[in-house]
Amino acid sequence: MGPGLFSDIGKKAKDLLTKDYISDQKLSISTYSDTGVALTSTAVKKGGLSTGDVGALYKYKNTLIDVKVDTGSNISTTLTLTDIVPSTKTIASLKFPDYSSGKLEAQYFHHHATFTTAVALKQSPAVDLSITLGTPTFALGAETSYETGTSKLTKYTAGISVTKPDSCAAIILGDKGDTIKASYIHHLDSLKKSAATGEITRRFSTNENTFTVGGSYAVDNLTIVKLKLNNHGNLGAVLQHEVIPKSLLTISSEFDTKALDKTPKFGVALALKP
Repeated sequence: MGPGLFSDIGKKAKDLLTKDYISDQKLSISTYSDTGVALTSTAVKKGGLSTGDVGALYKYKNTLIDVKVDTGSNISTTLTLTDIVPSTKTIASLKFPDYSSGKLEAQYFHHHATFTTAVALKQSPAVDLSITLGTPTFALGAETSYETGTSKLTKYTAGISVTKPDSCAAIILGDKGDTIKASYIHHLDSLKKSAATGEITRRFSTNENTFTVGGSYAVDNLTIVKLKLNNHGNLGAVLQHEVIPKSLLTISSEFDTKALDKTPKFGVALALKP
């Protein structure tokens, strides 16, 4: 019932303009064992390179364990513990053999505030901090990243959002004050499958503006169409269909309307779930 995480500010509009817009071929198959372990196998082909991974997800009471092994012999492990202390969540992630990519994160949730801190598990780590104040309707917050090795702030961002049952507006000042982004999303139905959104970004150092409009439309209970277009002429489209219950086929394409001779990006993904 609180203001949510800082990363939630502007997330709904961002997801509508970026999520499911893919440029590769992806197949994922999920199964569930009798012991409650969720297994997911994924194969991805991007250009001439093919990769794959197998992941296992297990939840027991307030503990969530996520393990993933990919074709590059990398093992990623994430351990999430909820309510060790009331209203908290602790997330530990580690990747083998790249131990330096490990991170420990703690989140605290209150009715009127949310606080997070994350520390990289390496020598001279970066420390990330964020705080959000407000309510589910109105929230303002900030985040920063401090590099202990150089004793410098490498990132600081501030944001504000206003959320209503059928709409959400947000303004984010990022890139150390060099970029300001304003977004608005309006849901057109009670299930929030159809929506319209607009986003404008201003970069002060280059005096550049980027304006993007987009939306999603539920053709029926099984099919959703998404479109987006920015002032640079980049047009994207997504067709997503539920082929069987909980299993989605996603087809995506993006191209430059000002350079139609260029080959457009094309992607397809099939996610099969029992």
